[in-house]
Amino acid sequence: MGMHIFNSNLQYAVLSQIYAVFLCECLLFSASMIQATRHARRIYVGGLPPLANEQTIAAFFSQVMAAIGGNTAGPGDAVVNVYINHEKKFAFVEMRSVEEASNAMALNGIMFEGMPVRVRRPTDYNPTLAATLGPSQPSPHLNLAAVGLTPGCSSGADGPDKLFVGGVPYYLTETQIKELLESFGPLRGFDLVKDWETGNSKGYAFCVYQDPAVTDVVCAALNGLKMGDKTLTVRRASAGSEPKADHPDVFQQAQQQIAIQKLALQAAGAGAMGFGGLMPGYTMGQAGAVTEVPTKVVSLNQLVSVDDLRDDQEYADIYDDIKEECSKFGTVTKLVIPRPEGGSEVAGLGKAFVEYSDIEGARKAKASLHQRKFAGNSVIAAYYPEDKFQRGELDG
Repeated sequence: MGMHIFNSNLQYAVLSQIYAVFLCECLLFSASMIQATRHARRIYVGGLPPLANEQTIAAFFSQVMAAIGGNTAGPGDAVVNVYINHEKKFAFVEMRSVEEASNAMALNGIMFEGMPVRVRRPTDYNPTLAATLGPSQPSPHLNLAAVGLTPGCSSGADGPDKLFVGGVPYYLTETQIKELLESFGPLRGFDLVKDWETGNSKGYAFCVYQDPAVTDVVCAALNGLKMGDKTLTVRRASAGSEPKADHPDVFQQAQQQIAIQKLALQAAGAGAMGFGGLMPGYTMGQAGAVTEVPTKVVSLNQLVSVDDLRDDQEYADIYDDIKEECSKFGTVTKLVIPRPEGGSEVAGLGKAFVEYSDIEGARKAKASLHQRKFAGNSVIAAYYPEDKFQRGELDG
């Protein structure tokens, strides 16, 4: 009897040891798999709002992934970990699975706490290795409309006829801005962007007209319009959208519209168009006659801060953003963004130099990017001598 109990205890002890070894090997294998797939399960999120933290980021992306039907690893939160760099305003968000991380790539441009954020792959992402681990592209069946995004559009824009209206005086109300825009025709949609914390206007808005033919008339009429100490910037929200060729009388219509507005202002005084005296100096801005020699190279000045160029991840993100935007106007053959090098003086810091395959691409880029806002800066676009660019002289 005693021997039987001894043998039973011995068998139990042996089985326990075998199970412990097996469990340990499973844990080690699981840990190694987690480490091996981490580069494909992480996403980079840039342009974070100032008060974002690990908890709010994790909660937001988990909720959004559930809303679009992007969770493929079962019930529960898609986000398992968040690392945030508060100084640079970016974070690495780790998902449960490779497939969920790929689905999250469709969220580029989503509004988070009132600000559009950039969603990218991290610099350590290995496409070749990731292809063996799971899908590398978002599912085509995601319900992006549930979170205000449009499939195939990185910024949630509503098509080529959506207008960006910048330089709006902060004291104008939403009603007053709509009155100005509706003087050209009824609106299908209007969105005044406000500070998420104070609720005050941030000085820019987006709108869409019921009649798409009005779009180019509005751009021609209002872009450059002086409103007090501000100058309106009115252009298509989709930078690659060109004015419609089937409206050759756009500028004539615009001039007529401006003339009508001026007559109304003269007749009604400061209270014209319901603005109650809030539109001092309502005149068209006039550009000086400047003669330039077009080249295939465009320099973009006042583009980025030097501090943003020091971090490798931030630099890579800026480089990708600029190249993607510039490629909308033509074939980019070379893009140079000088970086700081220790304490040495580097020519061209804060600028980007874009070389196109032809002058037409450079012309379109210069016309579209001049005075555009990038990272809070008003960009100055100018032609740059091709010979100097080829020699690497970026001091212009």
